[in-house]
Amino acid sequence: MTEEFDQQSQPEFNLEKYFGIARRRHWHFIIPLFLGWLAVWSASWVLPATYKSGTLILVEQPSMPKDYVTPNVSDDLQARLASITQQTLSRTRLLHIIDGLNLYASDRAHQTPDDLVERMRKDIDIELVRDESRREITSFNIYFSARNPRVAQQVTSELTNLFISENLELRQQKSEDTTAFLESQLETARQALAEQEEKVRVFKDQHLGELPTQQGGNLQILSGLQAQLQTEEDALNTARQQSAYLQSLIGQYRSLQRSPTKTADGTTPVGLPAIDQQLDKLKAQLADLSSHYTDRHPDVRKVKEQIAQTEQTRDKILADLKNKPATPSTAAAQDDPDPQESSAMLQLQSQLKGNQIEISNREHDLTGLKAQISQYQTRLNQEPIREQQFADLTRGYEQSKANYDELLKKKNDSQMATSMELRQQGEHFRMIDPPSLPVKPDFPNRLKLCGIGLGVGLALGVVVAGATEFLDDRLYGEKEIKDLLPVAVMCEIPAITNPQDEAGRRRKLWFAWAAAGLVLTSILAGSAFSYFRG
Repeated sequence: MTEEFDQQSQPEFNLEKYFGIARRRHWHFIIPLFLGWLAVWSASWVLPATYKSGTLILVEQPSMPKDYVTPNVSDDLQARLASITQQTLSRTRLLHIIDGLNLYASDRAHQTPDDLVERMRKDIDIELVRDESRREITSFNIYFSARNPRVAQQVTSELTNLFISENLELRQQKSEDTTAFLESQLETARQALAEQEEKVRVFKDQHLGELPTQQGGNLQILSGLQAQLQTEEDALNTARQQSAYLQSLIGQYRSLQRSPTKTADGTTPVGLPAIDQQLDKLKAQLADLSSHYTDRHPDVRKVKEQIAQTEQTRDKILADLKNKPATPSTAAAQDDPDPQESSAMLQLQSQLKGNQIEISNREHDLTGLKAQISQYQTRLNQEPIREQQFADLTRGYEQSKANYDELLKKKNDSQMATSMELRQQGEHFRMIDPPSLPVKPDFPNRLKLCGIGLGVGLALGVVVAGATEFLDDRLYGEKEIKDLLPVAVMCEIPAITNPQDEAGRRRKLWFAWAAAGLVLTSILAGSAFSYFRG
């Protein structure tokens, strides 16, 4: 029972029924189909046509490798394109193009300049082309739509020139701004470096000789001064010994002038052995110095001069003793209140005076040497403190110097990059395809609208035919009558037709087919016209 009920409840597909509906409602389908298609197709020719002109601009990379010249402009091409687009599509520039090419002449009377600019912006389309492998922009298209194809081409050309020139100006301006900024920073760094150099110079002037770099020199000078001090002390001792010797020699010589030439036992006077001892001592000193120094050494020459003077003094003493009277009267010599001194005596006194001057000079030199030694010792004692102070000072100087050198290198690189931009050898835009002159309008797409109209007509025909059939309450099928009657049908009376009715039915059928063929031919002709002329 359940299966029989399901089979009875499910409607059966009756092809004869649908053929009957098509025969009865063919006019309700053909006429809305044609009218729907005709309305959309006619609208495609009534709507104002807009022509779209486009051009392709290639983003060309710098001609110089980045390893040689580093660009000083940001490599974010998308951000730069956004900035260029904002500047190119600014109100001032678009109004200049609108006025120059007399765009939207028919709409100027009832639209404000801002409305015209906004309308032009909607007519401009910029399409970016990316390299999918590197995910970067390699080129972009510029499109402009207008009622006139020539105008569309001219506006596209103007926009292309604006994009190319604006990119060059923007890169050059940014490059020059970067260079100017680096130059200002370099000048600031130069002033800071000059201040640090001045501090170092003042510190060196204030602590001359106490710097860490002068420690070796100070030690060497101190060692030399100490050696010189030792030499001067030895020379002072020698001079003092010479002074004592000369003083004793003068005393002995004066006693010889008051004594006979020979002593009672016939021996040599007492003063001559002292002179001989002094000569032997000086000769031994000369031999010792000659083994270490050359004859041009000051100490060697000085000892030689002392030997010569001593020998000359000895000779003069001997000469004076020989010329003295053989039997002088001691009382007479003692009674002479102011006897004339011999030349040897004068020479000894002169040597003594010179020796005293030498002692005084050497004592003065020793005082100066000790003061210098004390000064250099003080410098050496101050060097650890100065070293810390100088390290703190030079640390700031080195930082300023490193900052200055780094900014100088960046400034030089930026100047080179700016020169490259000014010569248009950096990244720039190059037009690959000139703005096209459109032959067919971009909107409306009449062939596409023709297809849309056919779809609208089909839908409208189905809706009208279906609605008419649904609202008609007449019965056209045998099964419908049987289902309607409460009793079973015992017999059927066939339809009785005459030749006139059969001829009329055939005429209607041929007329329906003719109408369908005409509609189909019209649709095909309209589609062909839209394809070739649209």
